[in-house]
Amino acid sequence: MITARGHRQRNLSIVAAVGVGVIALTGCSGGGASSTKEFTYLGQTQNTAISGTLDILAKDKCAAAEKAAPLKADAIDGTTWDQQLQLLAGQDALSDMSMAGGTPSLMQEFIDSGKVLNLSETFEKEGLEGRVLPAAESTIKALYGGGDLYALPTEFNIEGFWYNKQILADNGIEAPATWNDLVDAAATLQANDVQPFIAAGKDGWPITRLVGDYIARDLGPDALQKVADGDASLTDPEYVAAADAVAELGTAGYFGPAAGSIDYNTALNQFLTGGGAFFYMGSWALSAFNDEEQNKIGVDNIGFAPFPTVEGGKGTIDQVPANVGIPVMFTAKGYDDNVAQWLDCVTANYGDVALNEFGQVTGFVVNNPPADQPALTKEVQDIIAAAPSSVLWFEAAFSPEATAVSQKNGGGLAAGTLTGDAFMKLVQDANK
Repeated sequence: MITARGHRQRNLSIVAAVGVGVIALTGCSGGGASSTKEFTYLGQTQNTAISGTLDILAKDKCAAAEKAAPLKADAIDGTTWDQQLQLLAGQDALSDMSMAGGTPSLMQEFIDSGKVLNLSETFEKEGLEGRVLPAAESTIKALYGGGDLYALPTEFNIEGFWYNKQILADNGIEAPATWNDLVDAAATLQANDVQPFIAAGKDGWPITRLVGDYIARDLGPDALQKVADGDASLTDPEYVAAADAVAELGTAGYFGPAAGSIDYNTALNQFLTGGGAFFYMGSWALSAFNDEEQNKIGVDNIGFAPFPTVEGGKGTIDQVPANVGIPVMFTAKGYDDNVAQWLDCVTANYGDVALNEFGQVTGFVVNNPPADQPALTKEVQDIIAAAPSSVLWFEAAFSPEATAVSQKNGGGLAAGTLTGDAFMKLVQDANK
């Protein structure tokens, strides 16, 4: 998944090991436009959903494409993914289709060097427009900093506040639409001995997500890109205000007594056993919500509230915080009529197969959803389908160093041990 959590370690021993893998994988390249005999896909060994979906498509909806160019899927370890992609790209040996680079900066290198197929141009040429949902397309374009589409969303996750309906009802609270509503709700819950927010403060990113979302709602969806471009600084007062707003929740104790020591699995379990009212998380958590063994409060008792608006802010509530999980790219060199047939079939059918067979919500249009689809999953799909655009997470456009510093210190905001000003200074200094 491409998020600010995905860091790669680089060293000479890894690069040496990568070289061995490249020798074995070179034959997976799509080759030239006139020599494609197979449709090659390269993914990570840790992810089987994409290759599994392609296998199902090859036997059914994509049978014609499979006959013209049989699917050949390979996988390599994800811990050295970017390094291996770089080596394959250097040899012009990228597969016809592969999981995208793990960092936006690497994808930008591929785009600038013409390695990756421009899907916006290709969709127009092949008549494939309208198969990717607007919010997902917006997310990918923003992630790679351009006006064109260069990857496809095999996953699409929206983020927001999941809440315990019964707890809110018992305390006379409605789903918050504004930040002030959210703060007032937290105060009421705290006064009634209910923990307002559950968060994995130890992991950091669930807290920094709140800072980024507040900035998007207050200063507009392009505010963090301005920081990345050098046109603004996180230490500017209007940016510090966002971190201060989150830090104030921590100072008030709204994240509980041990906010900085709670990890993801603990936080998820706490929410699903009724230990708090609000849980900010992505829709990837739906699998746990829909699991009766994990979910002790009941899936019908979980509601979803988009990140609220900020009074006087430039952002709107329908600009959904989102990420595309694991996007896939197509190599420009290997693109020919056979690959075009696969692209046509994948964009038309991937969303249906992934949802029906794996319960995976994607950024593709779904034409035939399962009849027994859980109501909460359908609600998320409806939100995604209706969203005109999206906003990225806090660290999306930051350097790896700044990302690490941000997530290391995010828990301090939730624990009330770090001020918004101090947090933003740490991240801005690292981002230089």
